[in-house]
Amino acid sequence: MTNEFKGKTLVISGGTRGIGRAIVLEFAAAGVNIAFTYNSNEELATSQAAELENTYGIKARAYALNILEPETYKELFAKIDEDFARVDFFISNAIISGRAVAGGYTKFMRLKPRGINNIFTATVNAFVVGAQEAAKRMEAVGGGSIISLSSTGNLVYIENYAGHGTAKAAVEAMARYAATELGEKNIRVNVVSGGPIETDALRAFTNYEEVRDKTAELSPLGRMGQPEDLAGACLFLCSSKASWVTGHTFIVDGGTTFK
Repeated sequence: MTNEFKGKTLVISGGTRGIGRAIVLEFAAAGVNIAFTYNSNEELATSQAAELENTYGIKARAYALNILEPETYKELFAKIDEDFARVDFFISNAIISGRAVAGGYTKFMRLKPRGINNIFTATVNAFVVGAQEAAKRMEAVGGGSIISLSSTGNLVYIENYAGHGTAKAAVEAMARYAATELGEKNIRVNVVSGGPIETDALRAFTNYEEVRDKTAELSPLGRMGQPEDLAGACLFLCSSKASWVTGHTFIVDGGTTFK
């Protein structure tokens, strides 16, 4: 499976930490060139890009992106065009946290339009614009694979997660529409939906320890999900092994939504 990836290019939003970082490492190890975005820590992102090149012998570049301004994806892809000859895979991964989700990460009766709108923008609108720009470039090389990260929080109740869960449900629907319309260009569009995954974002939850323990209790595998669990699913969906998989939400949750 490794040889088919060599020389291809992945564009991924939010590649410096957590799930995004795990995906970057998974694809780099397979020989894929990496264009990843970061929010604010340019020094970290630049050093990670150099580390990827030295470790895996690939080309890696980091680009600043404010996911709350998805229209800037057009400028971002123009820069990527200068550095990379092709785009084969696009993964919409970046999320927002902190002040930007105020009024969105809370109980239903405390939800505010601004907080909900910010989460929707970062989840759905960013996927749309990023995927549009990626698809234009994929068409030029005969096809490609697009993935949005999602969460089983749109299927099962997670405290304070109404804003995020609803946006995740929306991006899954959007991905199915994209898959239907882009199939004729040999571009596949899928979603990787994770159960609670151990990341900085989850550790920021006010009830993190409760979520962690409950997830391990619910999973027949007896543990919480790790970023690497989602990274492997993404690599599979971008491979020829998944050549007839599109419009699909691939749930990676340790069995927690069934039990």
